[in-house]
Amino acid sequence: MPHSTATLFNPVNAGDLHLANRIVMAPLTRNRAPDAVPNALMAEYYSQRASAGLIISEATAICQQGQGYADVPGLYGEEQVEAWKLVTKSVHAAGGKIVCQLWHVGRVSHTSLQPGNAAPVAPSAITAKTKTVLIKDGVPVFEDTSEPRALQAYELPDIVHTFAAAARNAVQTAGFDGVEIHAANGYLIDQFLKSGSNQRRDDFGGSIENRARFLLEVVRAVTDAVGAGVVGIRLSPVTPANDAFDPDPQPLFDYVVRELAAFRLAYVHIIEGATGGARELPDRPFDYTGLRRAYRAAGGQGAWMVNNGMDKTLAEQAVREGADLVAFGRAFIANPDLVERLRHGSALNEGDRSTYYGGGAKGYTDYPTLGKH
Repeated sequence: MPHSTATLFNPVNAGDLHLANRIVMAPLTRNRAPDAVPNALMAEYYSQRASAGLIISEATAICQQGQGYADVPGLYGEEQVEAWKLVTKSVHAAGGKIVCQLWHVGRVSHTSLQPGNAAPVAPSAITAKTKTVLIKDGVPVFEDTSEPRALQAYELPDIVHTFAAAARNAVQTAGFDGVEIHAANGYLIDQFLKSGSNQRRDDFGGSIENRARFLLEVVRAVTDAVGAGVVGIRLSPVTPANDAFDPDPQPLFDYVVRELAAFRLAYVHIIEGATGGARELPDRPFDYTGLRRAYRAAGGQGAWMVNNGMDKTLAEQAVREGADLVAFGRAFIANPDLVERLRHGSALNEGDRSTYYGGGAKGYTDYPTLGKH
């Protein structure tokens, strides 16, 4: 395989997005948006990290039904959309680019977060063996997810339409440079893809083609709404996050990326291994190079983004071997100037895990940058 001479610090294009470097800030849920409304503290947090070639916002609910955690932002009410403008303007003023990750959690939710305290929705009425975060007396508490109900086929077009409406809100009103469709980590789109959570017997279940149908309808609607050149998608072939499982992921995701090739997306964002965990799973081997090859062979032109447990050495290797973009997650929490630290080989700050989910400025906007200890 020919090796690229590109480095992490070279400019690169991802569709219509012109990025200053290949380092991406991955989406990171931080639970600091009370009432689902972004705020000035969030604007400060993101603008501090604007030296990334691209920032992907924390996952943002496309509707209240799509919300699965307390104090995560939304993009469906007028107040929310207006509030995001402060974030995007702050990032742009600092020279950065930011896209909004569009999120419907499906079954990974709790009745207390749903409209009318209703059951969460899912492809099939199978409870996720996982937990969500609720805020009680100002403190984040992990609670079991609630039992979901199966979506009726007639409900799916409305959800597809809601993804497209959220994309328009993001790009045309809130000032984002683009959007990322969250199709990973055991949330709604991923629940349709994987047979462990999809036991439907209609046109959206059973075969690989049927299980991928919902994802492809969402992609078509979102790209029609805002233009494919500013749309990315996130996939996680083997992560067990949120009780996601498929016994044969390679043909499933090879099919998905071949179908995605026709959309001329800005980028395809792949989580390699278990989200936030092992990069290689002994019970779920997966050929990521083969996945990229399948996408390119089908004519896919989007930038190829890799993610999970990256450090400078792994990131540089990934770029040499053909990745266009490398996403860093937790390293960006504690290192707002991560790009400069990677450029100079500087030591990284350690993150305070107790402040990851919920809280205020502590552990959010108060990490020191180089020369400012």
